[in-house]
Amino acid sequence: MEPLTVAGTLDSLSEIAKYVMAAAAAAGLDKKTSYRLRLAVDEIATNIIVHGYEEAGREGIVVCQATLADESLTITLEDTGEHYDPTKQALPDDMDLPLEQRQIGGLGVYLTIQGVDRFTYERVGERNRNIFVVNRIPSTASK
Repeated sequence: MEPLTVAGTLDSLSEIAKYVMAAAAAAGLDKKTSYRLRLAVDEIATNIIVHGYEEAGREGIVVCQATLADESLTITLEDTGEHYDPTKQALPDDMDLPLEQRQIGGLGVYLTIQGVDRFTYERVGERNRNIFVVNRIPSTASK
């Protein structure tokens, strides 16, 4: 698929979501997998926009690229916001506590990592690159 380039603003989130869902449909992903991928991408895209651009007083773009392979769908988000590696964030250690006793924050990155088959981060020059991979179910497995 052609990459999608959008402004690094919250108004762009719906366009990113539509792009991800179109890629998921092209990959033949089931509804649950598609939703989990969209949720994961949305969480990181929101963090890029809010923390990497808005809170940092910066402007920029977000480039979303879908790559379809025989066995997987890869979504890559690339931005020029503040350097931020979500894989370095500590995952919540209070998941066994009742909701009202848990710390606020950190759950989005946890959901991102849990929602896809593989999530990686790279810093390439002055760009952040977040990579989401979901495995495709072979068509013979649906029988």
